[in-house]
Amino acid sequence: MSTNIDNLWIFALASKCTQENIAYSLLIMALLWITMTFFYWSHPGGPAWGKYYYSSNYSTTKTNNKNNLNSSTKPSTTTSSSIFIPGPKGYPLFGSMNLMSSSLAHHRIASTAKTCKATRLMAFSLGDTRAMVTCNPDVAKEILHSSVFADRPIKESAYSLMFNRAIGFAPYGVYWRTLRKISTNHLFSPMQIKSSGPQRSEIATQMIDLFRNRHLHGGFCVRDVLKKASLNNMMCSVFGQRFKIDEVNERMMELSGLVEQGYDLLGGLNWGDHLPFLKDFDVQKIRFSCSELVPKVNRFVGSIISDHRADKNQTNKDFVHVLLSLQEPDKLSDSDMIAVLWEMIFRGTDTVAVLIEWILARLVIHPDVQKKVQTELDEVASGESCAITEEDVAAMVYLPAVIKEVLRLHPPGPLLSWARLAITDTTIDGYHVPAGTTAMVNMWAISRDPDVWRNPLEFNPERFVSEGAEFSVLGSDLRLAPFGSGRRSCPGKNLGLATVTFWVAKLLHEFEWLPLDEVNGVDLTEVLRLSCEMANPLTVQVRPRR
Repeated sequence: MSTNIDNLWIFALASKCTQENIAYSLLIMALLWITMTFFYWSHPGGPAWGKYYYSSNYSTTKTNNKNNLNSSTKPSTTTSSSIFIPGPKGYPLFGSMNLMSSSLAHHRIASTAKTCKATRLMAFSLGDTRAMVTCNPDVAKEILHSSVFADRPIKESAYSLMFNRAIGFAPYGVYWRTLRKISTNHLFSPMQIKSSGPQRSEIATQMIDLFRNRHLHGGFCVRDVLKKASLNNMMCSVFGQRFKIDEVNERMMELSGLVEQGYDLLGGLNWGDHLPFLKDFDVQKIRFSCSELVPKVNRFVGSIISDHRADKNQTNKDFVHVLLSLQEPDKLSDSDMIAVLWEMIFRGTDTVAVLIEWILARLVIHPDVQKKVQTELDEVASGESCAITEEDVAAMVYLPAVIKEVLRLHPPGPLLSWARLAITDTTIDGYHVPAGTTAMVNMWAISRDPDVWRNPLEFNPERFVSEGAEFSVLGSDLRLAPFGSGRRSCPGKNLGLATVTFWVAKLLHEFEWLPLDEVNGVDLTEVLRLSCEMANPLTVQVRPRR
């Protein structure tokens, strides 16, 4: 905002021109604008940071001059804001938009940080947005545990999809803390996770039956089954609705379609968020697509809320019943309930399916590791039927190590999904960071850093078996925190891990997982949407073990 005032001298110069040389004055203005654009771009971090450094130095100079008039003391010429954070300049006006517009943004950012020798902290510009990213666990902890970075940056698609009234993007404050408390106590508490065990077991059985039938016809893709299972699990927990994943259900298909559309809208880079002159044009049709999707979500979720209101018996108390039973001051409006319920389904479906697909892919590539897990499963299996229970899984050591190693190499949110926003000026790693700066953590780069991990590119679950058996992936150690850390960490991480661990255990106990093509094997190419998925869905063969 201050840069607009600073640039008024351009218009003042133009006003001196007569009508006869208006074209000449316009040319001068254009040249001056181009000059300032390249001047901003010349700073480390690119144009957005250049504008800040220019306005900051201008303000400092004015203050020093004013103090100079009232004091004979020599003014200080060094401020914390004059120390530039290293980073790429990118392109004039656009900055480094190309980094985030890639389907492998986490790769590009990590490579650029190495090139700029700025892995600890790198500044870059997304149009007019100041951004910074770290590939270092110590700096990551400094950012994520700071109360300054308690907000999310403004994202038009998130607001249009109502997520500004849900946990993900709601501003830090009383409302956000209320939502966090409600979800923690009533959906993600240890008691609630344990009580939802029978539904996870039922869905696991459905998956096993479906895979057993499919293997008779040769190879098959696992992604569609995993997504149906994950969606069904969340619908049961949140809406209290149960469906069979092997049956065609219009309601489930409708919700699945809404979720997929939401992924595409929220996962893409909206240039209008960072380039103000594009915002009103809606070039990527994101605002238009959101305006078409939101009424469908309102109708779908609103009808479920209405059905729950009409249900006086409440035999199966789910999360909708919990929200409806809240009293003041925690009571939510219908529009807020829709936003919260929509986000629960939206966020709870994707990560589980994506992570299980990565785990199965790694176990197909590494049959020796798969065999070790199956041996451990056979040892802990209890009862006459030798069926795996969640109590059996809790006693395992090697399977959790495998899951941690997959999370290390293939974190579902390599940039920790959603960035943080500085709400006040602060200092990070010795650098001054102004309010309004977007901060990111490249967890993918940290988990592949040879200074942090021994032989980081090697798939080696044993690193988490002996000395690393107690290593937590829930956010206390920033060397591997795939679910985030601090105030804005994923509230459903315990439920997600419990679901993934149990379902993988059941699938490995029942089947031996084999590659469809022994020659080409499994393609581990990544693509970053809302989560980091396999670019080519995993296609396998299975062989029943019993």
